[in-house]
Amino acid sequence: MRHSLVPTALRYADQVARSGSIQKAARELHVAASAINRQILALEEELGVPLFERMPRGMRLTASGDALITMARRWRQDETRMVAEVRRIQGIHQGHVSLVAMDSHATGVLPALIEALNAQHPLVSLSVELSTPDDAETALMTGKADLAAIFNLAPRRELLVLWQAQLPLGCVVAPGHALAGRKSVSFQEATAYPIALQSRAITIRRLLEAQFSWLFKDARGFVESNSLQLVKQLALGGQRLIFTSQLDVAPELAAGTLVFIPIRDQGAEPQSISVAVDATRPPGPVVKLVAQQLSQALQASLDRARQPIPGLA
Repeated sequence: MRHSLVPTALRYADQVARSGSIQKAARELHVAASAINRQILALEEELGVPLFERMPRGMRLTASGDALITMARRWRQDETRMVAEVRRIQGIHQGHVSLVAMDSHATGVLPALIEALNAQHPLVSLSVELSTPDDAETALMTGKADLAAIFNLAPRRELLVLWQAQLPLGCVVAPGHALAGRKSVSFQEATAYPIALQSRAITIRRLLEAQFSWLFKDARGFVESNSLQLVKQLALGGQRLIFTSQLDVAPELAAGTLVFIPIRDQGAEPQSISVAVDATRPPGPVVKLVAQQLSQALQASLDRARQPIPGLA
């Protein structure tokens, strides 16, 4: 839309909150800083409360400002849904969707999703942010994202799950690793070898610590990182193993460069991947479209990962 239905003052305040200062917001919006400042001052005067704390090096939202900006972002999402609905009535799939996904989706699922959308629905635009599961939940509930793909999403009434798949927990190694030929493996057997661990920022690590705390009490050396890509590279090197799901390493499993071995210990519960939206804001047609495409891309990635590799089956 050429003109937004959300008031100018709210749009300016939102950009200041995102940018952290009026000067940065002015550069992003291509508007004079004085014009932004006037709009915010007028809004604060009208509401009778300060929306920002004026800091020496920028602007920080007050509690009142945070509440207002959260509502303003929801209004902008509503506006996007309204425009998308009008386009749908006209027979046109057009709109923008903000998606939060996991780090592991960057090398398989997301490229497939983006290419499918570009080929089938070129008028749908997408912004993608990679995040931790905890931050992805927050992004949905605060209106910063329309849609999210989240590992191990706990049931909560604020979020509506549109699609979900179970992900057995496994030990992942390179084909030349000593464990590569096993049909299953126990944690006790796996810990005889060097391990690359995902950090506590990742839910699978916290779940492992809750169920198998003894894994982390041994003084032997191990490497940990919040980067799945680094952890995978260490496994690809042939010496270290990782504990994760098939989806985390789907491209490598499909290519035969890594091998997935199920964990047989009792208590090694399956993980999950969910496609979810804010339950208080029913998804519009464009969000539903992207959610469907995302779910298909996730399932296709899992299907490819689970296909036996000739010579390794």
